[in-house]
Amino acid sequence: MKDNEIRDLGAINMIAQGTQVEGSVVTNSDCRIDGHVKGNVTSKSKIIIGRNGLVEGNITCNSVEIEGTVKAETLNVSDLMTLKSSAKLLGNIVVGKIAIEPGAEFSGNCKMQTSKTPVAPQPERK
Repeated sequence: MKDNEIRDLGAINMIAQGTQVEGSVVTNSDCRIDGHVKGNVTSKSKIIIGRNGLVEGNITCNSVEIEGTVKAETLNVSDLMTLKSSAKLLGNIVVGKIAIEPGAEFSGNCKMQTSKTPVAPQPERK
């Protein structure tokens, strides 16, 4: 393996409660966030935002399960987004599938994307 190659060992990245991260988080593996992330989060796999987790930034991933709070301009989820009953989501989403439990709070726009291809950013309208 070359130095610049990243091997996905199936590890789960964890940002524990009480931990604050400022900056982007990028991973090939699953990621669980129980702390506070102020920045974008990108994963080629699954992201879990725990009940005490807070993300202030855009999220791009294969699937996401939200129990905590997300404040984002855009969430791009190629497969499944699950909003648990304790979830608070403020932002626009582009998803393949969505499941919302009773009690979850969602404020924003939702666009269902049937293709598995990555979502391209939309040009700004003047």
